[in-house]
Parts: sequence; C-alpha cells; structure tokens
Amino acid sequence: MTDTSPDPQSKSAPDLKIPFSSVPIEIMISVGKTRPLIRDLLKMGRDSVLPLDRRVDDAVELYIGERLIARGELQELEGDQQGQLAVRLTEVADLQDGLG
Repeated sequence: MTDTSPDPQSKSAPDLKIPFSSVPIEIMISVGKTRPLIRDLLKMGRDSVLPLDRRVDDAVELYIGERLIARGELQELEGDQQGQLAVRLTEVADLQDGLG
C-alpha cells in the first residue's frame, strides 16, 4: 500500500467509460480480531469485555470482500453529524488491476 493524495479529478462526474462506476459497494472496516475459546464465549453476557489484538490508536483496515483496499484512522464527525464514525484514509492500495 502506498500513501496517495486525492486526485482533483476524482470528485468529478462518474467516468462513463467504466461500466458500473456508479454502483454502490459495501466496504467492511476491521478494527481488530480475537480468538477466544468457545467455553469463554458461552460465559459471556451483557457488559462482558472481549479484548482485541489492536490498540485504540492503531490503524483500521478497509476490505471489499477479502481484499484489503486501504488503511486509516477512526474519527468522529463534527457538526450536524457529531457522534458519527468515519475513517480518514492513510494508505490506499493500487486498485488499477481490479479487485479480483
């Protein structure tokens, strides 16, 4: 992955040469993983804590399906959207070869 600056042309109208460029996709944000024992999961209830393999300030990972497409930092939006989570991208994968 490499750092990239936003391309000024990327905010223009969708490129009509690229089919499906205006179709929405789902991006999953991974904040961490854990591997508890099943017996520990069965003991869990309300207010249980499940530790993850990452710290609060660590980068999150963005995936489309199984493909890692970017990393970033969690942020809270301000103003009218205060309390809404967002991700500021810090690294973006080269997607020129597609998502396959």
